[in-house]
Amino acid sequence: MRKWASFPLKEGDVSRQAHADFPEQAIYERETGRNGFFGPATHFHHQHAPTGWTDWQGPLRPHLFNFNDIGVDNTNSPWSVPNLLFNAHCKMRTWRLTEGMTKLVRNGDGDELLFIHEGSAELYCDYGHMTVRDGDYIVIPRSTMWRLEPTSPMFILLIEATNDSFQLPEKGLVGNHAIFDLAMLDTPKIDAAFKAQYSEQQWQVEIKRHGEVSVITYPYNPLDAIGWHGDLSVMRINWRDIRPLMSHRYHLPPSAHTTFVAQRFVVCTFVPRPIESDPGALKVPFYHNNDDYDEVLFYHAGDFFSRDNIEKGMVTFHPAGFTHGPHPKAFAAAREYKKKFTDEVAVMLDTRDALEMGAAALATENHEYINSWKVKP
Repeated sequence: MRKWASFPLKEGDVSRQAHADFPEQAIYERETGRNGFFGPATHFHHQHAPTGWTDWQGPLRPHLFNFNDIGVDNTNSPWSVPNLLFNAHCKMRTWRLTEGMTKLVRNGDGDELLFIHEGSAELYCDYGHMTVRDGDYIVIPRSTMWRLEPTSPMFILLIEATNDSFQLPEKGLVGNHAIFDLAMLDTPKIDAAFKAQYSEQQWQVEIKRHGEVSVITYPYNPLDAIGWHGDLSVMRINWRDIRPLMSHRYHLPPSAHTTFVAQRFVVCTFVPRPIESDPGALKVPFYHNNDDYDEVLFYHAGDFFSRDNIEKGMVTFHPAGFTHGPHPKAFAAAREYKKKFTDEVAVMLDTRDALEMGAAALATENHEYINSWKVKP
């Protein structure tokens, strides 16, 4: 057993609590902490923005990718698209699908999370049939057979929990029905549409295991279940069904918006909410050192209030080990409290292990992103 050394101290001019009522001469707060937002932390008050650098040399730097520009291959298999950001425990990819899949697929390496960025489809899997649309998260348990038949062109974000599973976060004091009620989780149905695809014709299944694909041929469609019972299934939740935790007097950390948890990473969802109204409360994400986790944000829709010049389909990647936070324009606007409501929707991936960047992602990088925190003269 081990425990953090815990001895709350204070030195100099400080606020009595985090993220609110800063000392008059220091409008900038920086949080440095351990274990994401769950471990011990210290809050510094600065006279200058912690991101006010004038030059940056070396490999540790933030990245901005435009996943809209990822090369589109004519493939209807998710195993044919490249890893964009990845490590031993997590793989992030994007996939464009316009026509129905001609083969079933099955991931033997881990659970798959699909986020439907654009488009809609009919999903068929071992458990039955469901209709999916933009904004849906779909958790597909390891080794489930599935396929999609698009009803409009699809742009899908895929996150693999390699050798792992997706589970739900503990909701603690707020209770099981907070953020989203488990009753909002949809599962596939063995309905008329599912029964209509029963077939005695040949079907193939592409199985990915250890990153390699095997193909199994059946003289019939193996999606032929007539029923099932148990507590494991494909499940779906849409971001529109998420009711975020809020406080009008305190800016909550990203961990309050956790949607799915794996052993070495978490997936969070930022959805529209009122901005903090208390005069002394911080109204944008606080400057922080994320020293234990790499942070990735996939921007889905809306006006991304803490970033500048970001469009849907773009991705920011902030590796562990440097201070980051809102851009200068966003910070200034928040102090004036011009905006009362955020309308952004974004998917955040926080990984405990360092992510590598694939060649396809690097080909879309905006190398000027490092300069976006500079205050314009």
